[in-house]
Amino acid sequence: MEQLIKTIVEPLVDFPNEISVTTDESANRIVYKLSVDPRDIGKVIGKQGSVAKAIRAIVYSAASSHRMKKAYVDILD
Repeated sequence: MEQLIKTIVEPLVDFPNEISVTTDESANRIVYKLSVDPRDIGKVIGKQGSVAKAIRAIVYSAASSHRMKKAYVDILD
């Protein structure tokens, strides 16, 4: 799932080498923490959060079919 997130975010940012995805897993949920260069944070969030919502929708859909846990994507600043 981390690779999926990186693949989605990489074309959006100016500094693709700064993309980092970490996972925090508990009994009933998985939190993917996305970190990008501070100059790219606006591109990843998008206007009114539209890009972030799209990323989350894709990850939720892929994770729900892959694992039986609730998936979350946090964009760290």
